[in-house]
Amino acid sequence: MKRFTVLAAALAFMAVQMPVSAQTYPDGVIDKTVAVVGNEMISISQIEAEVQMMRAQGMASDRNIRCELLEQMMTAKLFLIQARIDSLTVNNDMVESELRSRVDNIRTQLGGDENVEKYFGKPLYKLRQEWRKTLQDQSLTQQMQQNVAASVPDMTPYDVQKYIEATDSLDLPVVPIKYQLSQICIYPDREAANLAVKERLLAIRERIMNGEKFAVLARIYSQDPGSAMRGGELGMASKSVFWPAFSDAAMSLKPGIVSQIVETPDGFHIIEVLEKKGDMFNARHILMKPEYTAEDRTKAFATLDSLKTELQNGAVSFDLAARFYSQDPSTRTNGGQMADPSTGSSYFEIDQLKPEDYNAIKDLKEGEISAPFESRDNEGRSGNTVYKIIKVDKILPAHTASFTEDYTLLAEQAENERAMKAIDDFIKEKIKDTYIVIDPIFKDCPFSHEEWLDKIRTEE
Repeated sequence: MKRFTVLAAALAFMAVQMPVSAQTYPDGVIDKTVAVVGNEMISISQIEAEVQMMRAQGMASDRNIRCELLEQMMTAKLFLIQARIDSLTVNNDMVESELRSRVDNIRTQLGGDENVEKYFGKPLYKLRQEWRKTLQDQSLTQQMQQNVAASVPDMTPYDVQKYIEATDSLDLPVVPIKYQLSQICIYPDREAANLAVKERLLAIRERIMNGEKFAVLARIYSQDPGSAMRGGELGMASKSVFWPAFSDAAMSLKPGIVSQIVETPDGFHIIEVLEKKGDMFNARHILMKPEYTAEDRTKAFATLDSLKTELQNGAVSFDLAARFYSQDPSTRTNGGQMADPSTGSSYFEIDQLKPEDYNAIKDLKEGEISAPFESRDNEGRSGNTVYKIIKVDKILPAHTASFTEDYTLLAEQAENERAMKAIDDFIKEKIKDTYIVIDPIFKDCPFSHEEWLDKIRTEE
């Protein structure tokens, strides 16, 4: 399924890589059908709606975007037509989930329902209907893409060997250096630091209650750099974009009331709601994070230094020391072995490591242990302070992928190439066999499939 997701994403954006030549409409053209694919029509207004959506979501668009969008839409129509012929069904759960996410993002980006309706020139219920229909079509299109890709037989070891022999070594993937690591972590006195930050926030809240301006104090004290310069104001946004504890507290407040302290993975907050509309709100907040003392660091480093000495002397194994001393719940039960939280892999490429962690181990050899250092864990958006030592268990040097060491990677690349060729062949075949007419105003578009140009209507 990962392979099919990659293929679908590649297909959706393949036209973005085309060379550029501007596409503009003739003066006075407001709307008309510019392409017919089977019994499906594409109009200028549909293309412009997609351009408008991209801009609303903050996506960049170049001067050739309308050519790219038209080709994407026509390609999608080919898959959609075949999906209907094959009687595929819409994944409605996925559609409704994606629709909620899209609506919430747009409402947050534009600052509320009224602004959304003004921007698109339509009531929100109408936009929901249109977007739902678009997402339903996308569901069928993606399923059809997956079916075409899945028609490619799985690679056998013989196939992979033949693929390697037929591929220039410069075109084979280069496997970057990878590290297998174990760690022992000690946290500073979080209870004391949490108590201290709560006391500071309570003092600030008291000042607000006594008449000082929330916005002024937010500019001075808040540790949220994005909102502090705006007096802590977050802007009108859907509650779904915040941590649940934060949005629950904000939604329970009346405008002008300052909350008690709210804890989230980012730290501790006090909140003042400015406006609420349905499931959206605009609020100010002051964020403060626990701060740790030099004494915390010194104490942790001393413990870790002692542990490192014991480990180097062979008095105890790293596995046992991690299980007994480490305070990181995600690694201590595995003897300290680290794993990428997003993939579960026990091997890390350089860019998958936190900068502090990489700096600590970059000059170490296999079996060596770093000096104690300060880093961050994986909690919240920026992580919590943690002190640690890391052992380099294994180093896999950078190398060109080989059959014996990187069979899975090579098989995946070969399957992807086969699947992409199957999709490309499908598109070419369907362009040839499907009734397609493209308006001549798009005759200069540099389509990625030249076969589209044969479908340009001849100007009379």
